[in-house]
Amino acid sequence: MTRTAIRLPAPAPGWSIDADVVVVGSGVAGLTAALRCEAAGLRTVVVTKARLDAGSTRWAQGGIAAALGDGDTPEQHLDDTLVAGAGLCDEEAVRLLVTEGPAAVRRLISTGARFDTDAAGEIALTREGGHHRNRIAHAGGDATGAEVSRALVEAVQARGLRTIEHALVLDLLTDAEGRTAGVTLHVMGEGAHDGVGAVHAPAVVLATGGMGQVFAATTNPSVSTGDGVALALRAGAEVSDLEFVQFHPTVLFLGADAEGQQPLVSEAVRGEGAHLVDADGVRFMLGQHELAELAPRDIVAKGITRRMQETGAAHMYLDARHFGAEMWEHRFPTILAACRTHGIDPVTEPIPVAPAAHYASGGVRTDADGRTTVPGLYACGEVACTGVHGANRLASNSLLEGLVYAERIAADITSRARTTPGAPGPVVPEAAHRQPLPAAEDRSAVQRIMTDGAGVLRSADSLRRAADDLAALHTAAAEGTGKRPVPGTETWETANLLLVARVLVEAARRREETRGCHWREDRPDRDDEGWRRHIVVRLGEGRTLAVHTTEGPGFAPVTSPTGAVKK
Repeated sequence: MTRTAIRLPAPAPGWSIDADVVVVGSGVAGLTAALRCEAAGLRTVVVTKARLDAGSTRWAQGGIAAALGDGDTPEQHLDDTLVAGAGLCDEEAVRLLVTEGPAAVRRLISTGARFDTDAAGEIALTREGGHHRNRIAHAGGDATGAEVSRALVEAVQARGLRTIEHALVLDLLTDAEGRTAGVTLHVMGEGAHDGVGAVHAPAVVLATGGMGQVFAATTNPSVSTGDGVALALRAGAEVSDLEFVQFHPTVLFLGADAEGQQPLVSEAVRGEGAHLVDADGVRFMLGQHELAELAPRDIVAKGITRRMQETGAAHMYLDARHFGAEMWEHRFPTILAACRTHGIDPVTEPIPVAPAAHYASGGVRTDADGRTTVPGLYACGEVACTGVHGANRLASNSLLEGLVYAERIAADITSRARTTPGAPGPVVPEAAHRQPLPAAEDRSAVQRIMTDGAGVLRSADSLRRAADDLAALHTAAAEGTGKRPVPGTETWETANLLLVARVLVEAARRREETRGCHWREDRPDRDDEGWRRHIVVRLGEGRTLAVHTTEGPGFAPVTSPTGAVKK
C-alpha cells in the first residue's frame, strides 16, 4: 500500500541515526514505552521537544486514578469512567485500563515513583470529580506529575537511553509499502545534532501530548501545539473525537486578556472539600448534580460558565479558606505558591477561577495495542484516541491511560520485532505535496479564532465563522499571499496548530448535539439515536478533510503492520 504523504516544507535531513523504535515525547506515556522497549533489547531513541522533564506530565497536579483502595474495584472504576464519557467510551478499552491499571501503578512505584502515604504506610487516596470512591494516588501533595516525571527521567538516564532533546518532530518517513520507516525532526540549536535530521526505525511511537495551545488560554505548556496529531494526519492516519476538548473548570483567573499557559487549580482541591461560589458566596453547583462540585468536569465547567453568563461576571470563586494554613501548605503547596505569586492568598480569600482549555479527549485513532491506521505508527497518551475517554475524560485517568497503553505498545512492538525482525524498506523520497506554511504571527490569530468560535460555548454560527476564518488563513498560506514565511520552528508549529484547528472545528460542526465537553448552544440536548458514534477525519487529496462517522460507539479495526486486520 503506497501512501501519498503530505509534508511540512523543510530542508532535507542533514544527518541520520538508526534505531529499532523511536519514541516522540517524554511524558509518562513516552518514557514508559521507551523503558519497556529498551528493557526488551530494542535500540530505542527518545525525541522530545524541550527537556526530558518539560512535557505535560510534570504539570499534572491531582494524581493517578486506579482501584487501589479497600472496597474499590476495577468494575466501579469502569462505571465511573463510562458515565463521565457520556456514552462514547469504548467499553473494552476502558476495561483494559481499569483492570491493568493497578498493576501498572505498582510497576511505576517499582521504577522509583514515590506516592504520598497514610499513617499506616499505605498509599494515600483522595477523590476527584466523577469518582464515587477515593482512588486518586498523589505525590508531593499536589505535585504528582512532577514526581512521576522525575522517576521516569531518572530511570531513562540510569539505563543510558539515547535521547534527543530540544527537537521538534516534523514528519513520518515511510517505505514503498507505506510502512513506517522513522521520522524527520529539527533540533533547535542544542545538543549533539543541529538542524533537520532523521531517525530511521520501523516503529514510531507518538507520545507528543496535547494541543492546548490552539486556544488563547490553556493549562498546557507552550510545547503543546498538536505536533503529533498533525504529523499523523499528514501521514494519512485517522484521527477521531477532536471536538471533545475538555476545559478544566478551575483555572486561576489572571484577567480577561490573559493568554498562554495559565495556572491550574487541581480538582483535588474540590475533592478535599472546597466550594465553588459566586461573588455573593452562593454555592451554585448545589442542585445541578448529585456530586455538586465533584460532578464530571464538563458539568462543572458548564455550571461555572452558566453562572458567569447569569451574573455578568468574568469568573467565579473557589473557596477553601476553611482548609487553614497547615492543610494548604502540606496538601497543596504548588497551588498555594502559584496563587501567592499572582497576589492571591487562598488561606484568607477565595480563588478567582474560570474554565480554560485543558485536555484533548480525542486524537490519533488506535486499537487496544496503540496501533494507528498507518502500519508501524503507534500513539499513546493525550495524542491518542484509544476510546477510553469518550466525550469527556474522567479526572486523573490521563496518567493511567498513558501508563497502561504505553506498556501495551511496548509489548506489541517487542513481539513483532521478535517475529518479523529487520529494518523497513528504503525510505520513499519526499513527496511533492506540501502543507501550506502560514506566517508565525498567524498563531495568535488561530488561538483567537478558536477561543471565540470553538471554546466552552459553541453554536452553528460561531463554528461557521471559525471555519471560514481558519479557511482564509489556510488559503492565504496555500496561495502564498502576503509575507513569504521562512521554514522554522515557529512557522512549523503554526502550521500544526492551523491543521488541528481546522479538523477540530469541522468535527464540532458535524456533531449537532451537546455531549460531554462538546456544548452546542443551538443543539442543547444529547442525541443518542443520531450521535452515539464517533467522527473520524483524515487528510485527503488536495489537503482536504475527509470525514466519516462510525456506526456506533466502537471503532472499526485498524490494519496491522503486517497487513492483517486486528479486531
